Amino acid sequence: MSSEGLVRLPGLRSVAEFAAASAELGLSLPIDTAESPDTSALAAPIPLYGRQAPNRFCIQPMEGWDGTPDGRPTDLTSRRWERFGRSGAGLIWGCEAVAVRHDGRANPCQLVLRPETAPDLERLLERLLRAYRDATGGDGRPVVGLQLTHSGRYCRPTAWDRPEPRIAANHPLLDARMGLTADYAPVTDGWIRSLIEDYARAAALAQRIGFDFVDLKHCHGYFGHELLGALYRPGAYGGCWENRTRYLRELVDAVRSSAPRLGLAVRFSAFDTVPYMPDPYRSAPGRPGPGIPVPHCHCMPYVYGFGVDRDAPTDIDLTEPARFMSLLSELGIEAANITGGSPYTNPHVQRPALYPPSDGYAPPEDPLVGVARHMHVTRHLRGLAAGPLVVGTAYTYLQDFVPHVAAAAVAQGWTDFVGLGRMVLSYPGLPLDALQGRLERKRVCRTFSDCTTAPRNGLPSGCYPLDERYKRSPEARRLAERKSSARSSR
Repeated sequence: MSSEGLVRLPGLRSVAEFAAASAELGLSLPIDTAESPDTSALAAPIPLYGRQAPNRFCIQPMEGWDGTPDGRPTDLTSRRWERFGRSGAGLIWGCEAVAVRHDGRANPCQLVLRPETAPDLERLLERLLRAYRDATGGDGRPVVGLQLTHSGRYCRPTAWDRPEPRIAANHPLLDARMGLTADYAPVTDGWIRSLIEDYARAAALAQRIGFDFVDLKHCHGYFGHELLGALYRPGAYGGCWENRTRYLRELVDAVRSSAPRLGLAVRFSAFDTVPYMPDPYRSAPGRPGPGIPVPHCHCMPYVYGFGVDRDAPTDIDLTEPARFMSLLSELGIEAANITGGSPYTNPHVQRPALYPPSDGYAPPEDPLVGVARHMHVTRHLRGLAAGPLVVGTAYTYLQDFVPHVAAAAVAQGWTDFVGLGRMVLSYPGLPLDALQGRLERKRVCRTFSDCTTAPRNGLPSGCYPLDERYKRSPEARRLAERKSSARSSR
């Protein structure tokens, strides 16, 4: 798809124009078409983990690549957590991905939760809650969790340019992309059991610190997500459904044993697709072509993903994700955060954007199509039966029209919470402003993707175009240099 044919949301001056553009794309989205949407559903409190989430906005977990080599926060980390608190959102989902041990870090600056770093995390939580009280002027508080993680295939614990993968299962396309040989061995069942013990120890620390819940992460190609699709893994954690979900069930048991007062949540990729690449016939120097699926005919039927049609793997099959939601309900998981895809292999699916990251490709579809895909999957899974409260994903791309779609989505039962990620990097006050019927257009995220391009080049993640702290930093100059170098080398 040519970028000239995409809907340019900043150029739309009214919600009526937005609704018309969505309809022209053939999309069915919930939209409050009043210029000042009715946000009463967004403002409604809801019980969760023994507290009352004061509204339906949720801040998604975002690691900033700005911790210390030993896994502690820095001033940039503290600033980001304070801004999460200032957002006024009723649910803070995980704050960011925090590794349960060193070898599980996605980057050498990722936070790690262990006894030595627990006091640092406690201070972060205190600063977040103080910022929330200052912003809202009240004594209430959001529901706050911590996302616990092991990055599996995407571990880079020592250096940002040195992958140290711990794979759950072999995947011919991903292994080839990462330069892994055919005999590169998945981790053993014993290794997985030791990882579960590390999760239990980290959860006990999270409970002691004062978090309301932990997220047992199963999304975006990381370890838990990869196990869900490990149909060809031998042993106790692969093959049949019972085995592929054994890791989650044992995690739940271990965490509940070590931290019985701690709530549990799961963020999971409900659908995936094959890896994508820039179309080489439509690329030019400095301009990657639209994304196309990598050749995968030799991998058919496609038995390497979760939530994919094995005979047509660019299509979604929600049979197993629906079963997964039922399992969450059986396990007493109170909240599920529904996402899709992977930032490493198909970023247009995981995070719709008009502008690609440096290692990405031009949009293969209008990003609004990607937003609608997320929303319809979330609506479908939420509507199956009584189960966990649901957080929806991909709302940031809606830009100026977030309040109109968010308000309608909650009011019409498409989701329980509206998740915002990149948006709060540029505009942390959007949730409070939206609830009060106002919006600062100059602060709205326009999905330039520098918050992804920066860490792809070993720099902290942040909003370099709009946040003055990053815009005027030495890292901004290095980012510009690396982007220029990448353009000239293509």
